[in-house]
Amino acid sequence: MLMIEMNKLRFFLYSVSSMLVTALSLLIADTTNAQLSPIRSQSLPLMISQLPTLLSGNQIFLNGKTLPGAWIQQPGTSGTVSTYVSDAALRQLIGIDLLNTTNPELQPIDWFSASSSTLKAKFSPGYRYLDISNFAQTNGWQIQVNGNQLVISTPPAKINNIRQGKRPTGDRLVFDLDRPTPWKAAPGQIIRKSADPKNLSSTPPAPPNREWIITLDSTADNGLIQRYPPQAPTTPPDQTKQLPTTPDPDALIQKVEMVNNQTRITLSVPFGSSPQITTLPNPNRLVVDIIPDALVARDITWNQGLRWQQRFINVGQDRFPVVWLEINPRQAGLTLKPISSSLDSQTGIAPLIQTAQRDLAVAGINGGYFNRNNKLPLGAVKRDNQWLSGPILNRGAIAWNNNGEFYFGRLTLNETLNTSNNQTLPILFLNSAYVQNGIARYTPTWGQTYTPLLDNEIILTVQNNQITNQTPGGKAGVTSVTIPRDGYLLTLRGTATSNAAKLSIGTKVNITSSTNSANFNRYPHIIGAGPLLIQNRQIVLDAQSEKFSNAFIIERAARSAICTTSTGNLIIAAVHNRAGGLGPTLAEHAQLMQVMGCVNALNLDGGSSTSLYLGGQLLDRSPNTAARVHNGIGIFINHR
Repeated sequence: MLMIEMNKLRFFLYSVSSMLVTALSLLIADTTNAQLSPIRSQSLPLMISQLPTLLSGNQIFLNGKTLPGAWIQQPGTSGTVSTYVSDAALRQLIGIDLLNTTNPELQPIDWFSASSSTLKAKFSPGYRYLDISNFAQTNGWQIQVNGNQLVISTPPAKINNIRQGKRPTGDRLVFDLDRPTPWKAAPGQIIRKSADPKNLSSTPPAPPNREWIITLDSTADNGLIQRYPPQAPTTPPDQTKQLPTTPDPDALIQKVEMVNNQTRITLSVPFGSSPQITTLPNPNRLVVDIIPDALVARDITWNQGLRWQQRFINVGQDRFPVVWLEINPRQAGLTLKPISSSLDSQTGIAPLIQTAQRDLAVAGINGGYFNRNNKLPLGAVKRDNQWLSGPILNRGAIAWNNNGEFYFGRLTLNETLNTSNNQTLPILFLNSAYVQNGIARYTPTWGQTYTPLLDNEIILTVQNNQITNQTPGGKAGVTSVTIPRDGYLLTLRGTATSNAAKLSIGTKVNITSSTNSANFNRYPHIIGAGPLLIQNRQIVLDAQSEKFSNAFIIERAARSAICTTSTGNLIIAAVHNRAGGLGPTLAEHAQLMQVMGCVNALNLDGGSSTSLYLGGQLLDRSPNTAARVHNGIGIFINHR
C-alpha cells in the first residue's frame, strides 16, 4: 500500500511539474505572435528527479477519442522525455505501415513519406514499443500523459477531393488530403443482395459483397459529402407497398459521412477482393486499391527468435494469403505454453487477443476444438504435466517441452479404473465435453463443480482414492456436483450406469494412465486438434480416421496450423481466402504447409476461430471478424 501511495505522489509531482513548465513556457513566449506555438511534452526539459522512472498505460486518447493502445513514457539521458507506443497501436490507430527489417531494435516505417523513417524499438512484457518522439514532433503532434491515457492530438486535416478510377486489377480510390492524418480500415457487415423477381433461374446467386469502412481523422466539405449520397435501390420498390429503399449493393462508395469530426467512407467490396491501402506524399494521398491479392508481403524480425512473415503462396493454380510467425524455441527466454480463456475452470471462450494480453503472451494462435454452445473443450489440452482436457477420437496433437523439442502424432489417453474388489473398468474421457456411453472423469482442473452433460448420469465422488458418494445426475444441465480438491468425479453414462453397483461407497480405487503413442508421455505440454497433416515431410492427412465429417474435409475455409521446420524452428500460420475465392480445403492446407518447408504439421481449429496474435494485434484478420475461442498456444519472452 505504501508503494502505491508513493507512486501516486510521484505521478502527482510529475503532473504538477509538467504544468509549471508549460505555464512558464507560455509566459516567456514571444507575445508578438498572433498564436502561441504548441508545447509538446516529449521535448520538455524536465528534471529526471521530477519524473518517475517509467509511466505507462493501455489507453490512447487520439484526437478526442479513447482507444486501446499500450504506451510507455520515460526520461532520456539529456533530460527530455521519450514516448513509446506499441507497434500494434501505431498500425491500427494511426495507419503507420511497418516495413521489412532484420533488426528487431530498429523498425522502418512509412506514413505519407517520400522515404522511410526508422524508429527505435524496445520490449516490455507482451509488447514491442516504438519511439515516436522525433516522428511525432516532425508531424506536429502534441503529446501529454493523463493518468492511464497517452493524449495525442494531430493537426486538423481535410479531404480536398475523392477520385475514383479503374485499373486492370480492380477499382482505385484516391483521397486527396491537405496533410497527413491518422486513418484506419475495418470490414463491416455482409451486404446482402435482394433477389431479382424477373430472374428466377437455377443459377446460384453471386456471393455477397462485404462492407469496408475507412475512417480518416479529417473533415470534408458538404459539397464533397453530397457527391456520395446513399445509393438508389437496384430495383425500385413497389410503390403500393411503401418498402424502405436500400443502397445499390454494387456501388463501390456506399456513402460518405462526417461522424465525430472524422470522415467515414463506407465501401461495398466484391467477394474475393479486399482493399489494399497505401499513403503517398507531395501531395498527400490515401490510395485504396480493391484487388483480389491485397495482402502486402512482409518479413519483419520482431524480436530475437521471433520473425513475422506474410505473402501469397501458390498451390496448383491458386494463390493463398499466408501469415505466419517463425519461432526459434531454443532462443533464451522464449517459451511456449497452452493458454485458456478461463483461469479457474474449463468453461469459457474469449477472443484470442484478450487471452493473450491477459497472460502477457507476445504471440499466439488459436488451438483446439470446443463446443461453442456450452463453451467446453473438445480435445487435448495439457499444461505443465496437468491435463486440463483429455484427447478424443485419436486425433492429431502436438506435444513439446521447454527444451525446444516437439512431437506430432495421433493421440489417445488410456485410463483404467482399478478397484479393491478386483474390477477393471476403462475410463473413456477426461475433463471433456465429448459425451458417449461409458465412464468419464472430471478433476479439479475442470472447475469447482461438474454439471451433467447427459440425462440420468450417475456421479461418483472419489476422495483420497476412495469412493465417498454416489449422486444421481438427473436432468442434464440442472444440478451441479462439487469436484473434491483431493480427488475427482467419475460419471457413468448410458449403459455404464450398470457399473454403479460394483462401485459402492467405501470402495478403494486407483487409476493407471498412459498415452498412445507412448512418446506423448514424455512431454509436459500438449494441444490436440487435427487432423494431422504432415509427418517426416510426408503428407499423412487422414481426416476420416480422425472422425472428421466429409463436409469438414472438403470445406473451403480459413485454416490455422502449427509445424516444425528442418532447422528445428516452429511455425504458427493462418491461411485465409485464396485470391478471388474461398479458403483452402484440408488437402490444400496440407500442401501449403509442405511448400512452406514443414517437416511435421498439425491442423488447428479454423474458420472464424483462426487468429494469429502478435504484440497486441491480430496479424491475419480484423479483430471484429474473429470468433471467441476456448484455448490457444501462447509464445512468451522473458527479457532478462
